[in-house]
Amino acid sequence: MGWQQVEADELRHSESSAKNVFTAVWQMQQSSLKLAPEKHVDAYFSADVETDGPIPGPYSLLSFAIVYAGSYDGRRFSRPSDSQNFIYRELKPISGEFQTEALRINGLDRSRLLVEGMSPADAMSQASRWVREIAGDRTPVLVAYPLSFDWSWLYWYFIQYCESGSPFGYSRCFDIKTALAVKSGLPISEAGRSHLPPLLRSTHQNTHHAVDDAKAQAEIFANIFEWEGVLARVGKTSV
Repeated sequence: MGWQQVEADELRHSESSAKNVFTAVWQMQQSSLKLAPEKHVDAYFSADVETDGPIPGPYSLLSFAIVYAGSYDGRRFSRPSDSQNFIYRELKPISGEFQTEALRINGLDRSRLLVEGMSPADAMSQASRWVREIAGDRTPVLVAYPLSFDWSWLYWYFIQYCESGSPFGYSRCFDIKTALAVKSGLPISEAGRSHLPPLLRSTHQNTHHAVDDAKAQAEIFANIFEWEGVLARVGKTSV
């Protein structure tokens, strides 16, 4: 037997061994998939906050609303039948600092809240329990438009005042503004609410009351989630 034949036999043996290894790995993966638990289902919550300044700590969270906004299992999005499933709380300020312009916009009476507002610990603990109860065995995800402001306030308050921490973890969040930018083919700088096409707008008015604004966000979120988007339509017409 020549050296060429030896090399050929070794090559065939190597290829056969590689195929056997690949087949074994593939079978193990298929078995593990069958044994794997069911997929996580996201439960979405639209949130809006009203504050007396730009950042938590030096300034205070005065009110917030969290509205159940639907669920997604990786294949199908289910929007709620209405927007009546929500929690709303008004809180005592935590510092003496405030911006007059912020109070003018949200219309909240800071002096009244100093007397009547709920303690941050009670408000955040109740909100955390409510979110977890509504979510059940689903995974809670916070949504807002834009996300950064509402998330920063709620996350800080949950971590600071709630013993169980944030029901949304440290990163389970969805930015409606980014979703609009992606589906509309717009830069973020042009994805504000003023650029929403009529079919995506909410029937709820944006009043700077946390409940109204959170409900409006929930509807916009569902509309955008279900919308195919401009780029999807362009792809279909160009084929």
